[in-house]
Amino acid sequence: MYPRVLVNLPHLRENVKAVKELCAQRGIQITGVTKVFCGDPRIAAAYLDGGLTMLGDSRVENLRRLKELPAEKWLIRPPMSCEVEELAEYGDASLNSEWEVIQAVAACAARKGKRHKVILMADLGDIREGYVDYDELLRTAEQVDKLPGAELYGLGTNLTCFSFIQPDTEKLSQLADLARRAGEAAGRTLPIVSGGNSATIDLMLRGGIPAGVNDLRLGESLLFGKERAKYQYLPGTHRDVFTIECQIVELKDKPSLPWGEVGVDSYGHRPTFTDRGPCRRKAVCALGKQDFDLETTTPVDPGVVMLGASSDHLMLDVTDSARNYRVGDAVSLQLGYFSTMRAFTSKYVEKVYLDH
Repeated sequence: MYPRVLVNLPHLRENVKAVKELCAQRGIQITGVTKVFCGDPRIAAAYLDGGLTMLGDSRVENLRRLKELPAEKWLIRPPMSCEVEELAEYGDASLNSEWEVIQAVAACAARKGKRHKVILMADLGDIREGYVDYDELLRTAEQVDKLPGAELYGLGTNLTCFSFIQPDTEKLSQLADLARRAGEAAGRTLPIVSGGNSATIDLMLRGGIPAGVNDLRLGESLLFGKERAKYQYLPGTHRDVFTIECQIVELKDKPSLPWGEVGVDSYGHRPTFTDRGPCRRKAVCALGKQDFDLETTTPVDPGVVMLGASSDHLMLDVTDSARNYRVGDAVSLQLGYFSTMRAFTSKYVEKVYLDH
């Protein structure tokens, strides 16, 4: 059935091994982020096959899906108060910035006979999550180990996700220093100093990560072989782990320009169109914005042009393709990060695992 996502598990394992080796050479361990594929256990298992031992997700529901996998599991978004009970059950560690929530998670973990690992987040300029009052962070660090169901595991930061502030040596040196001071407050060296996401890889490759930072939370680089600061592909990686196939439901010759008065779209924007001529071969596919992201998707066939999409229709120009498409044929599209996320969130897209 279509649409369907093909998941190339051998290529994913090779990506993980390649990126893991790049990081290991520089003293960095990887927490493999599983959120883009909704914590799918078969895909997460490929992370472990590639040598990872820690998994991270932003949803407790996804950590529940991963419960059978032999890995340490992190919640990589600050916990909601309403989910602390489940977090204590399915998560081994979490990123935190609120003392009240830390206390609640610790209390739930204590009732279960567990100690939850707390990673305190420092905001280094991206103004998303994390302490901006570093004295407050250090006071919190001193208190965490006193809770019966918690232990201070480390410090972390996040950059390039909201304000797109880039990681640099100065900022990560500040993180390492805060981790050292937090460890002193707690009376021991902290095992985790997590320096961000796939956008930190470029800095790492340039030798810019300071001593003391020892972890990166990686998703995009593992899944697509790409770092996020300069969008460069990494050596030894594949770009085709995720491919979506959609079926043509209409194929007709039509003009490239619409006719009539052009209105605004659902976001209030007025669309524009490129004049490619009065007669073009147009394909309509049963795939829409509910299922994928147009801007982070590329046709596998270089002769296909993506014209646009509505909620459940994709419009393509196949005039210049060497392939003679027919109604009922499948068109293959290579997925990027946000497109993969939508495809895995959509219940209308079948998931097919290639493992050979």
